[in-house]
This record gives sequence, C-alpha cells and structure tokens, in this order.
Amino acid sequence: MELSETQLSEHFEATIARQGRIEPRDWMPDGYRKTMIRQIAQHAHSEIIGMQPEGNWITRAPSLRRKAILLAKVQDEAGHGMYLYAAAETLGTDRADLTERLIDGRQKYSSIFNYPTLSYADVGVIGWLVDGAAICNQVPLCRSSYGPYARAMVRICKEESFHQRQGYELLLTMMRGSDAQKAMVQESVNRFWWPSLMMFGPPDAQSPNTERSMAWGIKRHTNDDLRQRFVDMTAPQADRLGVTLPDDKLRWNEARGHHDFGEVDWAEFKAVVGGAGPCNADRIARRQAAHDAGSWVREAAMAHAAKH
Repeated sequence: MELSETQLSEHFEATIARQGRIEPRDWMPDGYRKTMIRQIAQHAHSEIIGMQPEGNWITRAPSLRRKAILLAKVQDEAGHGMYLYAAAETLGTDRADLTERLIDGRQKYSSIFNYPTLSYADVGVIGWLVDGAAICNQVPLCRSSYGPYARAMVRICKEESFHQRQGYELLLTMMRGSDAQKAMVQESVNRFWWPSLMMFGPPDAQSPNTERSMAWGIKRHTNDDLRQRFVDMTAPQADRLGVTLPDDKLRWNEARGHHDFGEVDWAEFKAVVGGAGPCNADRIARRQAAHDAGSWVREAAMAHAAKH
C-alpha cells in the first residue's frame, strides 16, 4: 500500500525522534535533502581545498620522513573529499555539479583554508589546531541522522585524529629546537588561533541553520558549544607545548568549569566567507586549474565506461 505524504513525514519524524538513520531510499523532506547536500558538499569542498595550504610545503619539508608524513596526510584529505562526494551523490546530486558550484562561488568551504601557510611551523599548527577543531566538529557527525554521511565520518575522524597527533608531535619537536624554531611556532599559533575558532561557524544567535539541523539530528551540538569544547581541550595542550595562545582574556573559570575566552572578530569571518580572505581567489583559481588539467582523465573514464 502506498503511503501518503503525511504518513511518510510522520515516519521520517519518528525515525529522527528515536535517533535512527535516514537512508538514501527513505522518504525525506526537501528541506532535509537540501540541507544535507549543502553540508556534505561544503565538507567535501573543504577537504579538497584543504590540500592546498599544506601541499605547498611538500617539496620544502626538512627531511624525507617529514615529506612522507605530509604526503600521506594530503593524500588522506583527497580521500576524505571522495568519501564525502560519494555520500552527497546518494542524495541525488552529482559531484561534477558540486565542483562547478564550488568554482563559481555558489557553494562554500571552510574559511580556515583562505589563510596562507607562511612557514613550515604552519604544517604542525594546522595539524594541531585546524585538525583539532575539525575533530571537535566531526566526531558528533558520526551520529548524524543521515546514514551515508555518518558512516563516512567514522573513517574520516580516525584519520583526522591521527593528523592532529602528527601536528602536535611536530610542534613538540620544534619547541625542543632552536630559539628561531620556537619563535616560528609561536608566530604560527598567533596567526591560526582565531581563524581556528571561526571554523565552528557564527555564534548560535547568528546561525541560520543550527536550530533546524539539530532538530533533524544532523548536528548534535551548537556552534558555541563546540567552540567551547575546543578551547577547553586546546588550552592545556598549549601549556604543555610551551606556547601562548593570543588571547589575554583566556583563563579558567572555576565557577563555570570552562575556560573564558575573548570575542572572535566576526567581521573578519564574514569577509573571508564572502570571498575577501587573503587566499580566496588563489584557492579557487588553483582548484579550477586542477579541474581543467584533469579533464582528459574524466573523458577517458567516461569513454571506457561507455564501451562496457
């Protein structure tokens, strides 16, 4: 018996209420589908664009060991993007269309990747802070209500956790080195701390999608809650590392059981998201160039598929 749209909607809401999984062939509201496509696509684009800042240092890594580590990490990020594009395709979209939407500015990626990597210490700081923020964001997504996304996140989070430890190990090594190396680490932390806090998105009061995403079980925590978790996790690590986080308001609040910290520059965040960051144009131009250079591979694959 064919169910009415009302019955299908009730079944969808009941699945969400019991924290079940929505699968590709299940009925879902158009708003849920669009929200999932937007979130997964933004995540996939971030993984692919995120290869650029660290890939910039592969040829200049200080040893063969460090080069191999960085190569492996950049390769992992490419794999994450492919998992996520595949998950988005289960919602009826096409990765070629998603790529086109990225290149022409209709879809976004994480604001953090619009900042330059100016020193080799940035490789470690990205691993520690950026991947650390990603872990805070992404571990709860392993319980996301959309099955293909949640399952992709399980593997991605395992690899991101490894990347975070690699970054921290690199910084520990540099902080045991020369004064110049220590200064390089501190300078990098100064540049990446606030953009890392921006990765969680705007404050809850200014976030248009958080409430709906949480009601649908797509997100499990608000932007502000995740940002607080990240600060609480990172502040003790900074003490152990021997670096100073660039926030004179950062201190432990015994009454709250959390760290207090300063206000993010949300005007800067909006400017970067809007395309006015230091590297926005360069990131998209390089993505366009790589897409164009790979056209012959796509054409050959499609020709082979057509013959079989």
